Amino acid sequence: MRTVCGVGRRVQALFGRTPVVAARVRPVAALGRPLLGTDPGGQVRDGVRLDQADGTTCGSAVLVALSAWASADELGRLDPAGPDPVVAGVRQGFGARYDARQKQVHRETNRLWPRALGTTPWGMARWLTRNVPAAGRYRVRLVDDSSAQDLRPLVAEVGAALTAGRPVPLLVGTVVPRHHCLALAVRDDGRWSVYEPTSGQVRVLDPALIGDRATAPVLGFDRLHAVLLPTG
Repeated sequence: MRTVCGVGRRVQALFGRTPVVAARVRPVAALGRPLLGTDPGGQVRDGVRLDQADGTTCGSAVLVALSAWASADELGRLDPAGPDPVVAGVRQGFGARYDARQKQVHRETNRLWPRALGTTPWGMARWLTRNVPAAGRYRVRLVDDSSAQDLRPLVAEVGAALTAGRPVPLLVGTVVPRHHCLALAVRDDGRWSVYEPTSGQVRVLDPALIGDRATAPVLGFDRLHAVLLPTG
């Protein structure tokens, strides 16, 4: 059975609306101070687990991580110089600032879309363009994970982006999209290091699991719906 986004991808193909694939992904140097490492395990900063603030902010956690990779401004917001600020009489440590930043990004990416439903990949791409130009431009690439013909070039596209040092947001779910993760790097054995924000962990994903629709042990859900790919 095709997912919702798989049907969308099929419709794109039927009407000749599939986007043109960039022949080469331009490397973009990490200009910030990354929040996340690429080795497997829990991600912690200042004693705070780097997980999503609540059940709707997985996309926001991914955007904050991508923003921190691309721009030093993000870490400046989360970890300012000097003493922790005091808001309404409460000292704001890193954990409070990190959660507040995710919720701010969540508001900014969901002007019309209901926030209770999370964040759309199109909203994420627009937010990156407006707020993190140093990350380069991204486009939404729908995925039909029931089609090997669609998955082969998709896996190659993601691998090329990661090899060029460009993180790639992933949208996974059941038959409907549910959750955002962030592919960070290609490992020596060809597997991907992926940040899963519910757990606050970097996990290792074999891309072959996408075609098997068996990514849940790593990403939380078995079906890949869409990715955000750098445009060049």
